[in-house]
Amino acid sequence: MRLTRFLRIVAAAMLAAASLAAVAAPASTRPADPQAPDRPIRAMSFNIHHGVGVDSRLDLQRVADLIEAEEADVVGLQEVDRHWSARSDFVDQAAWLARELNMHVVYGANLDRDPLNPGEPRRQYGTAILSKQPILDSENTYLPRYDGHEQRGLLRARIVVRGVPVQVYNTHLQHNDAAERLDQVEAIKNLIGTPDESVVLVGDLNATPGAPEIDALVDELVDAWEAAGVGDGYTYPVEDPDRRIDYVMSSDGVVARTAAVVTTDASDHLPTWADLLLPGSKVGVERSTTGRSD
Repeated sequence: MRLTRFLRIVAAAMLAAASLAAVAAPASTRPADPQAPDRPIRAMSFNIHHGVGVDSRLDLQRVADLIEAEEADVVGLQEVDRHWSARSDFVDQAAWLARELNMHVVYGANLDRDPLNPGEPRRQYGTAILSKQPILDSENTYLPRYDGHEQRGLLRARIVVRGVPVQVYNTHLQHNDAAERLDQVEAIKNLIGTPDESVVLVGDLNATPGAPEIDALVDELVDAWEAAGVGDGYTYPVEDPDRRIDYVMSSDGVVARTAAVVTTDASDHLPTWADLLLPGSKVGVERSTTGRSD
């Protein structure tokens, strides 16, 4: 009995001493604000060839099925038609995919033409970003274009992944002029700048690793395939892939865990994705309350 009472007294004294020490501890020794854990995100790049596969068949459902099966959180699409022509049944492909997949979407029109008939929607061709998370704001910026060449652009979408903001960029560079691509890359670097938020860049860059335009990008961004991919990672052409021209890149603080190329006949390109970890931020960062994008 006496031993039990003695132990109770000792325990109470120790608890009181610990409480007093905690109150007296200077601010410099107190725990810092909690750090949120890193946020995973699967980012995909997919040139969909306006929904026409290597079998010359228009089938946008194949594209939707692949994106759903791969469980991508954010997808940069290239060669996307919007009421463009009969080749895609004048469908707004970006909106159709967003509805089918229950995702948010923004579209970047790099070609913008009058409708064939008065009162019909404008005919557009460009890129799109699909996101499971609401898109807070977006912008499409034209890139440098040489005479006689197709207009290209850089599409940006800002999303928040479990409290962590990220800027997602999507582009499709000129296919037949390395000097023009290099000018476009320099413009992209200037547009991205040195943001406080994490950056993910996806796209059909029409250049292979080691090309000057790719080297210019990886001077400031991390190529997810180089960091986490296995093998060559070839994405083009679908029938017998022999080059890697489709990419997922990210800013330095983002960690690439895995990367993959997906086999499909839904396009003339193979899609590629990477599982990324966005660096956590202090607890209490902004959270999105924005509804679904149009």
